[in-house]
Amino acid sequence: MQLIIVRHGDPDYVLDSLTKEGKKEAKLLAKRLEKENADYFYCSPLGRAQKTASYTLKLVSKKAETLDWLREFEGKVKTGPLKPPEQCWDRLPSDWTGIDDYYGEKWYDTALMKTVNVKEEYKRVCDGLDALLKKHGYVHDGRIFRAERSNHDKIVLFCHFGVECVILSHLIGMSPMLLWHNFVALPTSVTTAITEEREEGIAVFRINAFGDTSHLYAGGQPVSFAARFCECFEDDTRH
Repeated sequence: MQLIIVRHGDPDYVLDSLTKEGKKEAKLLAKRLEKENADYFYCSPLGRAQKTASYTLKLVSKKAETLDWLREFEGKVKTGPLKPPEQCWDRLPSDWTGIDDYYGEKWYDTALMKTVNVKEEYKRVCDGLDALLKKHGYVHDGRIFRAERSNHDKIVLFCHFGVECVILSHLIGMSPMLLWHNFVALPTSVTTAITEEREEGIAVFRINAFGDTSHLYAGGQPVSFAARFCECFEDDTRH
């Protein structure tokens, strides 16, 4: 089975839709995904993901099932008693790289992550993913998946960078902190994870592409900056 995980196009967060450039990206993405001959499509309920998916779905004459757990990851933390909750997955290097627990399976039991709802939200997404994979024949069992109905299904998930990293972390058993902070999936990028069953009845997922934007280069469309930060500290870009 293949999981094709797609981040939405360049976002207009105010309108929860796509910018003009994001729509161009989504159209080029649709031409790429048309060639995949995917079997199933699932989508976040948020507008920017729905709009991105609409171009592909129209081109292939299919519908997507909306899954609430595919919305952007809603784990929050509080950094002070008078500060409002904020996203858990946008931390400065000095906040977490010196704490070994962030690199392991119990990353969500660190002091900061326990301040609001991170563990609960992580479990919600993981449970949703497990239910979807079970529906398609693969049952999560510790660090492997039992292949109860082995298949070559191609499944496309239209979602968001934060939740994409949670999905990947659950598939391969690693802390999402490394994915959130050391990887970046730019708008309409495509990540592919494929099952391998080298032992009968036992499957693992291997990631053979992460954040691929070749469809944008092929279409002459510049890659959007969304999700990146300044390359050098003195740069006049997002810090």
